[in-house]
Amino acid sequence: MSYQVLARKWRPKSFDTLVGQEHVVRALTHALDQQRLHHAYLFTGTRGVGKTTLARILAKALNCETGITSTPCGVCSACLEIDSGRFIDYVEMDAASNRGVEDMAALLEKAAYAPNSGRYKVYMIDEVHQLSGHAFNAMLKTLEEPPEHVKFILATTDPQKIPVTVLSRCLQFNLKQMPPAAIVDHLARVLAAEGVDCEATALRHLAKAAAGSMRDALSLLDQAIAHGAGRIEEAGVRAMLGTVGDDHLFDLLDGLAAGDIHAMLALAATMEERSLSFDSALQELATLFHRIALVQFAPTAILDAAERERLAPYAERLDAEFLQLCYQIAIHGRDELALAPDEAAGFGMVLLRLHAFRPDSAKVGAKVGASGTAQSARSSMGTAPPAVIAPAPTTTAPLPAPAPARVQLAPTDDWHALVAQLPLTGMARQLAQHCELASLTETQITLRLSPVHKHLSPQQEKLQAELQKHHGRPLALRIELTETAGETPKARADNEKRERQDQAIAAIEGDPFVREVCDLFDASIDESTIKPI
Repeated sequence: MSYQVLARKWRPKSFDTLVGQEHVVRALTHALDQQRLHHAYLFTGTRGVGKTTLARILAKALNCETGITSTPCGVCSACLEIDSGRFIDYVEMDAASNRGVEDMAALLEKAAYAPNSGRYKVYMIDEVHQLSGHAFNAMLKTLEEPPEHVKFILATTDPQKIPVTVLSRCLQFNLKQMPPAAIVDHLARVLAAEGVDCEATALRHLAKAAAGSMRDALSLLDQAIAHGAGRIEEAGVRAMLGTVGDDHLFDLLDGLAAGDIHAMLALAATMEERSLSFDSALQELATLFHRIALVQFAPTAILDAAERERLAPYAERLDAEFLQLCYQIAIHGRDELALAPDEAAGFGMVLLRLHAFRPDSAKVGAKVGASGTAQSARSSMGTAPPAVIAPAPTTTAPLPAPAPARVQLAPTDDWHALVAQLPLTGMARQLAQHCELASLTETQITLRLSPVHKHLSPQQEKLQAELQKHHGRPLALRIELTETAGETPKARADNEKRERQDQAIAAIEGDPFVREVCDLFDASIDESTIKPI
């Protein structure tokens, strides 16, 4: 007996065995149980998520000899013939090779006749978006009012190309990509039934490589079984897929955190010798940066305690802002691999960028901890106390202690002008622009920050360092999370921009030539296209 591939052997034959599409199964099951049958269904989704499988199960549910049911028996002649592709009243047509109006006319002509042996004639048109415009037009009337014995099932990976006149005549179901956890569970059940030994960690790589497609996952599983001579091991799967193991990724992170570019480049050379995929490596590296950032700002989002514990040291060692830059370098470097002289050179250049753009804060220790709060770090100015975020001041009487001497602000110390002078970038600049100066003493500067912008507070130490450089003395920064009383630099800039925009619109609307054109052609002005000079 010839071997049957796993993707075909384990194709679901009933609604209860279909994986990952519970929302579609629920709707179809209720419709069948209540006999609320539509005449045309449209299944959309990426490859390998179950569109054709759903069509076959629905055809069995409509034609099962036990009656219209959401649980077809699977053993009657109709069910068996549909499963084997021999049921004369179930027709699967590939629109990619039968896309013309003549093909559609022939199908519709046959639809007018009663079923031969089934209850319904079911026409499944796959990749329906590839039909020609004339073919779509030819089927519109029949699709809207088909004979009582006809049901249409359309499937597509690109619903945007289907005319709205067709969409409006169908009951549409959007099939989701399979989550990796669901793929791993299903593959484990298949291997248990097949009697194949497997390392559990190997299935995670197969699920990731399948990219949401259960069919692709089963095909890769077939390949992995052959590659491992009947046994699936993580090392073998990684070698088969050309993926990079976690040990390589964490070695790269160790080199990055330590500033050891030689170790990073040596690891890249090892990866090249083993013919590992640099595209996959950058994808995995970007994912790892994302997970570390989650540990920094939202550790509870990492549900796996073991993963959270392993990433926590990197969340402590890597500066939060630098980590965001690392993520961008990784994803942009992946896009540029095709433009590089070769992939190894492109990957090496990404590593050089990661090393070159390490900020000073990554070297002196200004980091964000796993709890999401900023860790104190001494600035290069010496003994200045760390920056402090304070809650809004209360109305209780202060302790009987002498207040620090207030410093009269000179014109150059105006907060708006000062922010414009400070060499700040990124989120640190946003923090300064959203703050309002409350007070300035010889040893401390106090700013107010609206609570809606508290996500910028981790940048306070960068702002403190620049303020110390500007004033030439140790200076503590205190930020009060309270509503601002005046106009922040950001608010002033927004107001000025709005005023310039209003003036530009008024100038255009008041132009005699523009008014004449509008009156002559009954036209209107699109204000979104007007930009101030």
